[in-house]
Amino acid sequence: MSEPYFNKITATGYHEIEKEIEELKAKRPALTKRLAAAAALGDRSENAEYTFSKRDLRQLESRLHFLNKQLQYSKIVQPTNNQIVEIGKKVTIEFVDDHDQMDYQLVGKQEADIKTNKISLVSPLGSALLNKTVGDIVTIHAPEETYQVKILSVNL
Repeated sequence: MSEPYFNKITATGYHEIEKEIEELKAKRPALTKRLAAAAALGDRSENAEYTFSKRDLRQLESRLHFLNKQLQYSKIVQPTNNQIVEIGKKVTIEFVDDHDQMDYQLVGKQEADIKTNKISLVSPLGSALLNKTVGDIVTIHAPEETYQVKILSVNL
């Protein structure tokens, strides 16, 4: 029997999922109460409040189920204090073609958010940078193009 697969995640990302679960659990009693009150009004076939309350509760339960599965199949990875690119570390890169510089943090796929420069370790850029070190020139094979970047710094 093979070992189960776990998604790598940072401790911060794991705790953010835990926090969202607690927030959703706190909302559940109010939604349940609203659904019960709407159900008490009688005929459910034309009861918009009942329909909306049931939908909202179903969405909350679905999200809770999804987040719990995320935690169940996640493994927190602690980065080491060295110059090798790994999950949780911040990386400064320079694009070889135009010398633009960018800072990214390599995170688990559940945490990726390009608006905050958090890239997934399974993205084309993230997977190309993984396990490389300062000074390396890395070729990235993105869906639309291939380009190169130089790793300028790696920090915790």
